[in-house]
Amino acid sequence: MQPTTDHLADQTVADLVRRTTSGELSALAVTEACLDRIAERDPALNAFSVVLAGEARAQAARLDADRAAGNPSGALHGVPVAIKEELDVAGCVTTFGGRANSTPAAHDGEVVRRLRAAGAVVIGKTRMPEFGQWPFTESVDGGHTHNPWDPTRTPGGSSGGTAVAVAAGMVPVGIGGDGGGSIRIPAACCGIFGLKPERGRVTSAPMEHLWWALGTAGPLSRTVLDSAIVYDVIRGATPNDRYSAPDPATTFTEAVRTPVARLRVGWSTRPVTRGLRPDPQHVQAVRDTAQLLADMGHDVHEVDPRYPDPTLAFVPQFFAGVRAEADLVEQFSHLERRTRQVYRLGAWVGRPVLERALRAGERVAEKANRVFDHVDVLLTPTIAHRPGQIGRLDRGGPVTAALRSMQMIAYTALWNVTGNPAASVPAGMGDDGLPLAVQLVGRRSEETTLLGLAAQLEELRPWQMPAMRAEG
Repeated sequence: MQPTTDHLADQTVADLVRRTTSGELSALAVTEACLDRIAERDPALNAFSVVLAGEARAQAARLDADRAAGNPSGALHGVPVAIKEELDVAGCVTTFGGRANSTPAAHDGEVVRRLRAAGAVVIGKTRMPEFGQWPFTESVDGGHTHNPWDPTRTPGGSSGGTAVAVAAGMVPVGIGGDGGGSIRIPAACCGIFGLKPERGRVTSAPMEHLWWALGTAGPLSRTVLDSAIVYDVIRGATPNDRYSAPDPATTFTEAVRTPVARLRVGWSTRPVTRGLRPDPQHVQAVRDTAQLLADMGHDVHEVDPRYPDPTLAFVPQFFAGVRAEADLVEQFSHLERRTRQVYRLGAWVGRPVLERALRAGERVAEKANRVFDHVDVLLTPTIAHRPGQIGRLDRGGPVTAALRSMQMIAYTALWNVTGNPAASVPAGMGDDGLPLAVQLVGRRSEETTLLGLAAQLEELRPWQMPAMRAEG
């Protein structure tokens, strides 16, 4: 069971929607509570790049009027939501974490449009490293974003601003993006739930793709059910999307609420990136989770995933993704120096190289998915090392940044190449006072399996609140 709190900003999405649609709470009251929390806590954490206080209040008031008229908006009625900077919000500059754009977006992106149509209140936009290149939420324009459990430590990235906003109780849920672990890594660092869905499950419109085959948008939340509720609102491709996923057999929300059948769970602490040694606490978290799953009645055993090397598929798409987004900004010269260096380093990735990388990705996926001939779910660490000190990008160029990133993406990036769903699930607390997490990976199109299993784990290991939230 989830802990209950009196502050509206600490309520789950499920509880808020029940109370706003019944008339027990107004959407405006919930919005004001979140705005108060942002004003109180964000100056020390730097999760938000823009707070849309006036717009959010006006949207909440319209929702209250609709409910009074007997027309509550939908599955997210009155729920404040934070949006990562890479997604279009009408009237806001889509900065991609930098300062190379200056013209506000004329329209909401499709994910944001769907959120609003379901009754969500867009309360602001959140920090990210420029173009989401790095698993640390730091930028020249936006500064450092701080982990709410220990402000001297990184919250991960690239969706670090969203993760901090959720973990610190400023919003109940937020939208991030994941092109190499950027939902799962900050979820792990901040102690919340983050699912990267199947490739093509969530639209990238108006963009045709997000870093080609690698990227997807999705929520970060404090509970598994909240993530499922949001996914049921935003999932589904458009004709403009390069990729689309088949419809699931059931809704994500039903999957969370349905008892999980006995599963074959294989666990491994071997990183995809060779030469890295995972922190002993992460190894123990996987072992403890494996035992917990066995105690639940699942068939659990250690496996050797025989990971293929995803480098030849991942690296060209990384460069191509950054270059494609950089080509769209209004003032290229205003990009960070490191980003311009990445742009130049990726000049060799022309269309033929990119197409070879995409084909290589399918070969990697075929090999990586062989593990699912023997198991239903793969259990691993989410990140290799403990969250480091902030300032990881303060010195050095792109090569230094890439080397510092390896410990964070060692278990995650492969599954962006393959397109499989993968989730970071809280797994208790480390000796350093920061959260522990494990990663669950499933077959393609089996997010529902991961959601059901994650919900089982959550029932026995509920999310914990940073001290700042417990005192707030």
